[in-house]
Amino acid sequence: MSTVQGAGVVVTGAGGGIGAALARRFAEEGAKVVVNDIDQGKAKTVADEIGAVAVAGDASQIVEEARDALGGVVDVYCANAGLGSGGDAFADEDVWAAAWDVNVMAHVRASRILLPDWLERGAGRFVSTVSAAGLLTMIGAAPYSVTKHGALAYAEWLSLTYRHRGIKVHAICPQGVRTDMLTASGSAGELVLTPTAIEPEDVADSLFAAMAEDRFLALPHAEVADYYAARATRTDRWLTGMNHLQQKWEETGR
Repeated sequence: MSTVQGAGVVVTGAGGGIGAALARRFAEEGAKVVVNDIDQGKAKTVADEIGAVAVAGDASQIVEEARDALGGVVDVYCANAGLGSGGDAFADEDVWAAAWDVNVMAHVRASRILLPDWLERGAGRFVSTVSAAGLLTMIGAAPYSVTKHGALAYAEWLSLTYRHRGIKVHAICPQGVRTDMLTASGSAGELVLTPTAIEPEDVADSLFAAMAEDRFLALPHAEVADYYAARATRTDRWLTGMNHLQQKWEETGR
């Protein structure tokens, strides 16, 4: 029997891409799924396809409504909604604020609502779609990279604080995935991400493997583990390599 058979699952940002793939996989495994997206039409389309419930709206504000739709119990919460904000240090303040709000604070707000019940029951699972940018970085996307580091840091904090109390946390950290966000990443994405891009379903497979192995990191691109180790142990060499990518990108005219 599947480990999520009958579980109540919420997936934010599930109107397409990785979120839709996660919602489909959980439904296939027998979970009761709430599909959230800020676009009501997209949420309903995916929900109708998989026999789930659609709850449209800002991911920061729908947790209680989603929990009610599941009969009062959320077993798995997938904080998948995100903004792929490009820009450099001079990006507008509102771009930075929006990235911080969606990529980090939405996770914090959701956990505030979920944790009291999870801690009382001694069980709960929080899944954060972080991106390899949270373990590494991404050229041409300062707000995205910085806030994805924040998302990873918060997931790590949840795990180290509550794992002895039955809370399981997973951080999904893919590189390029063939979604609208990859398309929107422009020439930087074409240079760094597109050559090894995978399908959203591959990301769902990676999460389920991590859950089966009770593993924090879900790495759909296995090579990210090597890059992450290099970043930690050969930092200047790694930064030099990333700077070479930056220069190559600049030479293309961006």
